[in-house]
Amino acid sequence: MSELYYGRTVPPLKDWGGRLPVALVFPEAAEHGLSTLGWQVVYRLLASREELAVERFFWNPTSPRPRSVDSGRDLGLFPLILFSLNFEGDFPIVLKLLQDADIPVRVEDRELWPMILAGGPVAFLNPFPLLPAFDGIFVGEAEAGLLPVMDEIARVWTTGADKAQALEAIAPLPGMLIPGKSREPVRRVVNINATGSLDDPAFSCFVSSEAQFRDMLLLEVNRGCPYGCRFCAAGSIYKPPRHAELATLQDIVTRSAPQKVGLVGTALTDWPDLLPFLQWLQERRVKFSLSSLRADGLTDELLGFLRHTGTRSVTLALEGASRRLRRAMNKHFSEEAFLEAVTRISRLQFGTLKLYMITGWPDEGEDDWAEFESFLTRIDEARKLGQGNRKKGVELISLSVSCLVPKAWTPLQWATIPDEDWFKGAMRRFKSAVGRYKGMRFAGENPAQARVQMFLARGGEEIFPCLERAAHIGLTRAVREHEDLVRDVLERPLDRDSVFPWERLDIGVSRKFLYSEWIKYHHAMVTDPCPVSGCQGCKLCGMDRFLSLPQGR
Repeated sequence: MSELYYGRTVPPLKDWGGRLPVALVFPEAAEHGLSTLGWQVVYRLLASREELAVERFFWNPTSPRPRSVDSGRDLGLFPLILFSLNFEGDFPIVLKLLQDADIPVRVEDRELWPMILAGGPVAFLNPFPLLPAFDGIFVGEAEAGLLPVMDEIARVWTTGADKAQALEAIAPLPGMLIPGKSREPVRRVVNINATGSLDDPAFSCFVSSEAQFRDMLLLEVNRGCPYGCRFCAAGSIYKPPRHAELATLQDIVTRSAPQKVGLVGTALTDWPDLLPFLQWLQERRVKFSLSSLRADGLTDELLGFLRHTGTRSVTLALEGASRRLRRAMNKHFSEEAFLEAVTRISRLQFGTLKLYMITGWPDEGEDDWAEFESFLTRIDEARKLGQGNRKKGVELISLSVSCLVPKAWTPLQWATIPDEDWFKGAMRRFKSAVGRYKGMRFAGENPAQARVQMFLARGGEEIFPCLERAAHIGLTRAVREHEDLVRDVLERPLDRDSVFPWERLDIGVSRKFLYSEWIKYHHAMVTDPCPVSGCQGCKLCGMDRFLSLPQGR
């Protein structure tokens, strides 16, 4: 594997003598792990501890046993195994990795070491479908509390004590969920300073030719999002919104000396230093790429700079088919700003405009789809307006439509999910509408696969037997075998008093606020974005109370 660590060669492995061996497992292919910031943050933290000997594991379906990419050691040799949970679809792979290493899958069958813990975004979203496999869950941002947990485990391990003593020692620590031992609900730990800035932004510690984003240093520009879209879990589980400091990111780039930088964030154009930072990169001949942008943040100066420096495509989120749906989801979407952005993008002769949209909203129907068809005409007209007499502009408008998957900690956690036939009909309608325009292309998500995602996102510990079966025969077949369970999870009636599996956690946003936003969805009422002044000046969602308490209380 060709890779660099902080711009240098990867450090040598530590000897296990006197140290706690730690397996850091990313349950997907290496190319995805090497392009995932959270997992790399954890590696960076653990590698800094002299008392820990950390090694990396990825999912390799061609290998009969899971082995370290650093030493070739078998996963079953490690007394501490940490799983990074990034997507619900990884759940069966976690169990498959344990089975292949001859490690008992259920925690009640593992009285002795290894201890198996999990963290990552899904750990503070909804990890409960997999909870029967874990000794514990770390809930929150690794920078805010993972190292004290690791230090305590290492202390107990080096004394020769058993796993039960280690679990007792870490159960009261901030962010730890040890079933039957930790006080619940477990509060998410948050890495926040007095100024409210992101003082320790995530970045790639590995720059690899085998990464999904090849030879690219990924940099976190901001964390959290102020806009409060009612379908977006990131707007809740990463509160409060925080921006990185320009000097901090410049220092990371200077130390790493990459050839290319990828900027990661939920609201890149909200960062006031975006253009100055891009100009700074360009002066140093460092290439860059950006994730999805907001149309209302695309100034002429920013777009002109992007085009001048070689950017060929722009990605914008449309989200909903109609004005009513976009208001209902609290999108803060201006059609005029969007169409003006399309015209400017075409005028500057970007090659491709990528648009993303979601279908399956509560009460979505014929009127919304008819309005979308009219809006497509306006998008095409805006593109042609940018082309002018030159007939040169955006050559391809690509529309990707995904199925709504209601997530935990969002107002839409109370939403009723349409059936598979409904989604198929909606996809046919969008494909037909796009097909009427030259230079437009449609791509739609498979509704059957989306239904599996919904099942995993909504389930609790009751779906664990299905996941065990999926580890043997694959997720699609296992879901078909457990169709009654799937229907029970997806079709169970939900009301204001329904209790969700994930409410054993406290991520900071209050249930009262989420339900009020669910009611506002049905009335297409808009809620203002988070104030720039921060959470303490806003009493709306509950984060002011959450942040005022000491970590772990």
